[in-house]
Amino acid sequence: MPQTNVKHWRRLDNAAKLFPAASSKRDTRVFRFYCELKEDIQQEILQKAVDRTLEKYPIFLSVLRKGLFWHYLEQSNKRPVVREEYKEPCSSLYIRDKRDLLFEVTYYKKRINFEVFHVLTDGTGASEFVRELVKNYLYLAHHEDGLEDVVLSEYSESLFDQEADGFERYYSRQADRKKEKKPAAHQLRGNRRELGSLQTTEAEIPVEELRHQAKTYGVSMTVFLTAVYLCAIHRTMTRRQESKPVVLMVPVNLRNFFPTNTMLNFFNWIEPGYHFQGGKEEFADVVQKVNACFKEELTAEKMEKRMNDYFALQVHPILKFAPLELKNVCINIGARTAESDVTAIFSNMGIIRMPESYETYIRYFGVYTSTPKVELCMCSFRDKIYLGFTSRYDCDAIKENFFQILKEQEVKTEILKVEYPESVMTEAKGMQIFKIFTFLCMIAIVTALGVDYSIDKTFYLSLFVCGGAFSMWLALAVGFFKRYNLLKNAMWQLIIVTVGCIIWDWLTRWHGWSIDFVLPGVSGLIMISMLIISRVYYRQAKDYLVYFVMAALYGMILPFFFLVTGKVKIVFPSVISIGMGVLMLIGLVLFKGKEMRQEIEKNLHV
Repeated sequence: MPQTNVKHWRRLDNAAKLFPAASSKRDTRVFRFYCELKEDIQQEILQKAVDRTLEKYPIFLSVLRKGLFWHYLEQSNKRPVVREEYKEPCSSLYIRDKRDLLFEVTYYKKRINFEVFHVLTDGTGASEFVRELVKNYLYLAHHEDGLEDVVLSEYSESLFDQEADGFERYYSRQADRKKEKKPAAHQLRGNRRELGSLQTTEAEIPVEELRHQAKTYGVSMTVFLTAVYLCAIHRTMTRRQESKPVVLMVPVNLRNFFPTNTMLNFFNWIEPGYHFQGGKEEFADVVQKVNACFKEELTAEKMEKRMNDYFALQVHPILKFAPLELKNVCINIGARTAESDVTAIFSNMGIIRMPESYETYIRYFGVYTSTPKVELCMCSFRDKIYLGFTSRYDCDAIKENFFQILKEQEVKTEILKVEYPESVMTEAKGMQIFKIFTFLCMIAIVTALGVDYSIDKTFYLSLFVCGGAFSMWLALAVGFFKRYNLLKNAMWQLIIVTVGCIIWDWLTRWHGWSIDFVLPGVSGLIMISMLIISRVYYRQAKDYLVYFVMAALYGMILPFFFLVTGKVKIVFPSVISIGMGVLMLIGLVLFKGKEMRQEIEKNLHV
């Protein structure tokens, strides 16, 4: 049976706090785990398998919302609908103001795809979900053939354990230590692919061949592949570019150092690198340098120090009370700055294990992620390692060099031919329409200025045209970019219309019409509109309470201010607006008091 004790909302873990601000179309922070079966996928059975999997992992049924100080995850009644793959891999799942689930399950021919926004979980949590999903699908499809249901792992089914924040549990306050200044790393350069076009290349390697070759250098397979990756990048560099080291970001699963059953993000990273100087690299030297870095950095002590450094920022007494929008700006700047510390990313998702009776139906598992640069992901299943290269550059040199070095090291590589359906770029079409409207507004402005100057060499009349065109463009721009949240859209329109009219009134020698009629009239109209919208589109109070309060306060405070300062000439409209605002607030307190307290708690949590 589904668990019923899911929290109404929960805070983001320490790592997840960064992703909403840092995500973009260039880097969606979405990654894909998938499983290629030996049979075609049946949609109805896959839908049942997803529902069954969510009974064990209900924490995935959450939407991302904004508070005053931090984002938070809120329980949602939305259910995922399985459909055939219909868009480009790792496309955006988090769209601001659109309260959708942060994961998606699709299929294409024999492949089951699970894509997830990094806010929800990390690679370990995603792999557990995928294993459970594939197991449920195969059981539902073949239980009549004698396939038995099995328990895949000892992973806790307790919701408390799944939602545990490992960063907070293991954080220990330490004295500030001096931060080491990192040298700027070599940055990849090339022609960006068109927006939304993510290049993917997948390959498989025999585990035994790779393990044998790694043993000849006395290192692990991960260390060996890290060295191959570094050398592959170096072979694309010029002699001038060798002035900077090549550095990889390698995520580390902190569960290996600090035991926890959390399904949330719980990872850190190390940054192995090599400073290539003087021409051709000696592969053995690179391997040993990388191995030394792994041995030095992969200790519980080093991981704890790094983890504490980042968690300390979250609990800093000044930073934690900074408004969310300011935090987002700072996080964005920090993310872009941090990109200069690394050249590329290498993520090892580990071994995917399935019961022997289920392996009969499975060809392989794969994984890759969105990236603004070049990223390599890997996982292993049975006797093969599966690699997933992703890039937004047109150049394939790094991948070709990677496979060439493996060949030189006597490790066979087979490029997988993975089929994808044609992408559907609906968002691009909407943006194209908005650009056309923007251009039409510019035509109107330029034409008005030209005609006005040609007639009397002034721009007085054309200024009205410019103001009107700009007002229309601004209203449409807000409507377009805030279209996923009608109540927020209405609030923005209220502010834009009233403030715009006050400015217009002031620029035309002030007649007072903006505060006598427009401000109270539009405020009252928006309050009524919000009541109608909430009845039609929103069923739960949590979805509209904040906007009701904002609209009520706006419709009360501004008219009251102009009223008591004597600026208002015709009093009646302002009195109506103030009265409507007061009644709306009283109604919310009387009938939705409990929900209001919950919203205040969520939006003000630090």
